[in-house]
Amino acid sequence: MMIKISKNIKLKEITAEDSEVLFRLMQEIYPPAYQHFWIDNGNWYVNSQYSKENILKELSKENADYYFILFKNKIVGNFRIIWNEKIANLSEGKHVKLHRIYLHPKTQGKGFGKKLLFWLEEKAKEKAKEKGYKIIWLDAMNEQPQAFQFYEKLGYQYHSHTFLAFELLKDEVRKMSQIYKVL
Repeated sequence: MMIKISKNIKLKEITAEDSEVLFRLMQEIYPPAYQHFWIDNGNWYVNSQYSKENILKELSKENADYYFILFKNKIVGNFRIIWNEKIANLSEGKHVKLHRIYLHPKTQGKGFGKKLLFWLEEKAKEKAKEKGYKIIWLDAMNEQPQAFQFYEKLGYQYHSHTFLAFELLKDEVRKMSQIYKVL
C-alpha cells in the first residue's frame, strides 16, 4: 500500500518481508545522528530494535502503522505511529504517539518531517471524528536541540520527561522530553 504525501514523498507500508531492508536502512541512517550517544556507537540499539524478531513483534501490534518513507520512489527513512497510546497525566481525548521518524541525512532540512507531521495531523483529525483523537505526542531526546526547535515551530509543547534505561546509552543523554500537540 502506498500513501501519497506530496508529489515526490510517499509512504509504503512495511511488511514482515521488509525486515532486512529496514535493518540495513537503519544501519545507514541511525549512526550519523546518534552514534555519539552510545558507548558502542549505537550498534546495540540498531541490532536490537531493528532485528527481524523485534520488527515482527512491532508489525504484529494491531494499533500501529509502520511505513518506509520514499522520496522519488527511493527509501529514505521510516515512520511509525501507535494509535491509542496515551501520554501519562494528559486526559483529553484519545492519543496517537509518533513512535519513530528517521530520515536519511541527505533528506534532512528539506521539509520532509514537516510534511509527514502535517499528514499525521490530518489522519488523526479524520480519525478524531469517529474515534475521538485529540493529542499527538512523542518522546524527543533532549540532546537533539534542533529536533526540539522543529517540533516547537509546529506547535508541540513540553509535557513531562522520562529517562531511557538502555545500558549502553551514555548517562548524559538519557533524558527524553514528552511533547504533545492538541489537534
